[in-house]
Amino acid sequence: MGYRIKIQKVDRAKTKSFYVNFPAAIAESIGLEKGEEMEWIIEDRDTFVLKRVKKSKSILKK
Repeated sequence: MGYRIKIQKVDRAKTKSFYVNFPAAIAESIGLEKGEEMEWIIEDRDTFVLKRVKKSKSILKK
């Protein structure tokens, strides 16, 4: 299953940032908690993988 999102760009006086919103349905299904650290891995120009920095106990059924 996939979720479409839009990238947001915020221009400030001294900085520029891009934001990605994480859909609540996905966050809840994987037990994501506020403040968790994540890491982007770029596989190629079209494929980005978001990975947890610390491994968590899986709550997903196998």
